[in-house]
Amino acid sequence: MSQQVVVKKTPEFSESPDIFREVFERLAAHFGPLHWWPAETPFEVLVGAVLTQNTAWTNVEKAIANLKQAGALGPAELRGFARAQLEELIRPAGFFRQKAERLQLALEHLFEYHRGSLERLLAQPLETARRELLSLKGIGPETADSILLYAGSHPSFVVDAYTRRLFERLGVLSGAESYEAIRSRFMTRLPHDSDLFNEYHALIVEQCKTLCRKRAPRCRPCPLLEVCPFGQQSLAEAHSP
Repeated sequence: MSQQVVVKKTPEFSESPDIFREVFERLAAHFGPLHWWPAETPFEVLVGAVLTQNTAWTNVEKAIANLKQAGALGPAELRGFARAQLEELIRPAGFFRQKAERLQLALEHLFEYHRGSLERLLAQPLETARRELLSLKGIGPETADSILLYAGSHPSFVVDAYTRRLFERLGVLSGAESYEAIRSRFMTRLPHDSDLFNEYHALIVEQCKTLCRKRAPRCRPCPLLEVCPFGQQSLAEAHSP
């Protein structure tokens, strides 16, 4: 499925002026179109979404490469591997015993209820598919929304640590909100467009990896500086006597 997701036009936002719209437009102008999620099939997205829990994507890439080389990146193919074999293949992603269990449980669920097809599960309405994914062991909201968005093209906004960091610094979040509360803020203020959600999340990730870093944030070149209380205060403190 090697997707190249590009927002083809400026989306029609429901509220104007609005910080959610302004952040998107400023980041899109600064970084340009970003292409994410790197996968060839919806099932590979599911595997990647489970493997990326608590680890860097570079580690996931090594595990995915192992699975591809072993011919284990399809539901039927992966089903033929014993737990120990799977654990060894995904070892680079860390927590490999836990993740192997989660993958096999998800796989058995697909075969029991959807003839081994993730596409059949994702063909259901968004909330139905989301509830089903969340019922699986080890599939939390962030993982479920990643699968829904990137594998199923459902407009389900993905919230991660980068989202929390950026919007706390912008003063939009207090830091005490639940995952569902934050997701709801985005879902109620943005058009329900999977391309937009895909691109917005990719922009947040790029922003936080390159500029709005956890330590030593680079506030001066940041395209959000004019609307960011954290950045303005940081620069003011850096120049104070």
